[in-house]
Amino acid sequence: MKQYIVTGMSCAACQARVEKAARAVPGVREATVSLLTNTLAVEGDAAPEDIIKAVVNAGYGASEKGGHPDGGIRPRSKQDVGMQGAACSAAGCGLDPMAAEEEALRDHETPKLKKRLLQSVLLLAVLMYFSMGHNMAGWPLPTVFENPVNGAIVQMLLALTVMYINRKFFVGGFRSLLYRAPNMDALVALGSSAAFLYSLVELFLMSLALAGGQMETVHHLHHNLYFETAAMIPALITVGKMLEAMSKGRTTDALRSLMKLAPKTAVLLRDGKEVTVPIAEVQSGDLFVVRPGESIPVDGVILEGGSAVNEAALTGESIPVDKTVGDPVSAATINTDGFLKLRATRVGEDTTLSQIIRMVSDAAATKAPISRIADQVAGIFVPAVILVSLLTFIAWMLAGKGVEFAIPRAVAVLVVSCPCALGLATPVAIMVGSGQGARNGILFKTAAAQEQAGRIEIVALDKTGTITSGQPVVTDVLPAAGVSAETLLQLALDLEQYSEHPLAGAIVRYAETQAMTPRVVTEFSALPGNGLHAMQDAAELCGGSYTYMKKRFGVTDGMEQQYEALAEQGKTPLFFVRDGHPVGIIAVADAIKEDSAQAIAELQHMGIDVYMITGDNEKTARAIAQQAGVTHVIAGVLPDGKEAVIRRLKTEGRVAMVGDGINDAPALTRADLGIAIGAGADVAIDAADVVLMKNRLTDVSAAIRLGRATLRNIHENLFWAFFYNVICIPLAAGFYTAVLGLGFEMSPMVGAAAMSLSSFTVCMNALRLNLCKVHDASQDRKIRKRTKKESKKMTETVNIKGMMCGHCEASVKKALEKLDGIEEAVVSHTSGTAELKLSAPVDDAAIQKAIEALDFEFVSIVK
Repeated sequence: MKQYIVTGMSCAACQARVEKAARAVPGVREATVSLLTNTLAVEGDAAPEDIIKAVVNAGYGASEKGGHPDGGIRPRSKQDVGMQGAACSAAGCGLDPMAAEEEALRDHETPKLKKRLLQSVLLLAVLMYFSMGHNMAGWPLPTVFENPVNGAIVQMLLALTVMYINRKFFVGGFRSLLYRAPNMDALVALGSSAAFLYSLVELFLMSLALAGGQMETVHHLHHNLYFETAAMIPALITVGKMLEAMSKGRTTDALRSLMKLAPKTAVLLRDGKEVTVPIAEVQSGDLFVVRPGESIPVDGVILEGGSAVNEAALTGESIPVDKTVGDPVSAATINTDGFLKLRATRVGEDTTLSQIIRMVSDAAATKAPISRIADQVAGIFVPAVILVSLLTFIAWMLAGKGVEFAIPRAVAVLVVSCPCALGLATPVAIMVGSGQGARNGILFKTAAAQEQAGRIEIVALDKTGTITSGQPVVTDVLPAAGVSAETLLQLALDLEQYSEHPLAGAIVRYAETQAMTPRVVTEFSALPGNGLHAMQDAAELCGGSYTYMKKRFGVTDGMEQQYEALAEQGKTPLFFVRDGHPVGIIAVADAIKEDSAQAIAELQHMGIDVYMITGDNEKTARAIAQQAGVTHVIAGVLPDGKEAVIRRLKTEGRVAMVGDGINDAPALTRADLGIAIGAGADVAIDAADVVLMKNRLTDVSAAIRLGRATLRNIHENLFWAFFYNVICIPLAAGFYTAVLGLGFEMSPMVGAAAMSLSSFTVCMNALRLNLCKVHDASQDRKIRKRTKKESKKMTETVNIKGMMCGHCEASVKKALEKLDGIEEAVVSHTSGTAELKLSAPVDDAAIQKAIEALDFEFVSIVK
């Protein structure tokens, strides 16, 4: 995805115009514009200069994000030039790209809007004194201005000055009309200009009446002047724009805060000396040092020293993590108490911090699917408002109300309409939600991912490394009769010390915690799938699985019972023998994480169905599921079969897949929402839509909770934006007065004030997401039950082992479809599954018998 900075946009109509122009460029697959960050995100292989040219031809300015602003931008106004100059100071003058992006996100508009507003208010105070203070309240004026024509000329000059101060509305508005793409500025410009020109005509008529001595006509015409309205409209809209800019600036606070975390310098070791250099000069492989209290400048690995590193900036975890030689560290984390010498491994845009910033930035630059309705409306909104304004004028003229009544109604329609609220409804919520997620170690890669998180109905969890720690541990040491636990553990350590099997590693680690050291063995050999063999002082040592040891040495009834009990608990029993005599059993298991049960309980409380996917046998899988609180278990799944399981679950509702391994990548991609545990493989992280920086499962429920809050906030914003326009436009047109007989009529000034507050309201509502407590489950509500619940009862997936080719598939398909109740069987030898469509319940035993009759292994049935 390539991003561009776009200048000159003022509302959702501008956004639609830029998107349309960019999509028309050959080679562009998709283009989305963020009105919040003034960015254009383009997917495709189109040349940057072609994109920039298309945007410029549409009437806006553009440059590559992070590039020099002079490269292709055509300023639309002096204000744009000022904004480009600020970006240039960062992008084009030797600073790193992150500094340039931080500068681009800085609120450059609010100071300029404050200045314009102050100047406008001072002049408006004088204008209102003339128009209302003198005419209505009888406040005194110098004698020369008591002549109505002279007073009207002063009002005209003051209004013209205010309009000039706020000329950006008029320049941008009339230019958009010239490009046949009217925007919000066009509504303001037309409304203010109409009031000014009407008043100017009245002033000329006053002059003619005064020349003819018709003083009564002069005073009558004087009451029809709207110079204060012509000046008040752009001034009030400026108030709204300033409030909008201030609130929009707050929505990007999280992203700017992340950027500020990046250290600006690093202390490198060159020829044995410490040299402080700008962060942009650090290269991969450089040696650098970090003293206590300093931020780590780039990602690296510790060569000398040890310390506790505060990683709260990246993970939100407040407790420092102990680091020693060989451990990796990340940029922007803080060395709390030790002197560290490190080697740089990832620098610049490759650091973990930069990747986080890029994810948050990309999420802001993309669009959520829910915004499509607003986009469609925004594309025709301004032309439709102009048409409604024209029809309003014609209708009141035909009704005999006259120009004096029709003009204010038409002007009110123009200035009360607000396409900005529609354009901002989704992106401000997405930006605030993304920032809140980043602060809690939850990274949404796109806006669509954040929306999808709020709609999830099913969560599928990989077992190893997700529900469990992924590292086996010793759970039971059960010596045989007459043997001590210490003797059993010492024998196991001596035998397992040379094995690379994960279960051997668990025993070695456990023995080390008991201060044991391995003794010498000879003739060591591993028997794949069975166990280990070695000699020690002429004694034969053996250890291995229940099946192997029972076949070779036999197993006592007591040990048989112990084995069955341990297997029921999901543990793996390892038997140990010396010279043919049993020494005992050591059980090893992949223990569940501390927070797994809590996370699964939270998901279920939210109304989400939780599935555990594992390659373990049914008995082991059920034991682990019982510990974790999972009710739906899919066991015996081959490594390449997870994707097929997700595909089937998607027929029942929106599915989130949570995993951390390389073999999880296809399933993460297939799911509606892929969630990767941050400590997992890079392939899994790349394939996922959401990355959890902390290695804990409760962040899954937190991500969904935040997604729901964001989606709810978007719905509120869209409701307000549509409700505002649906109510206010007819009110401004006088529809309620004409049809319902209501006496209230909206003046253009009231309409401008209402418009100025609409976008501000949307932005402030989005900022409430900063109050969302993502780990607070007390306010969770269950989602509505899925509409496909019934279809769930009529489908099953059978896991099968032994199928090798298409012929195998055909045989299984034919055998299964012969059974009563099975309408169709979709069989895949690659995933080892048969997806059954049922017309009536089918006995599991009948399905198992049909499969085993073909000499294939029946594993399990998922219902």
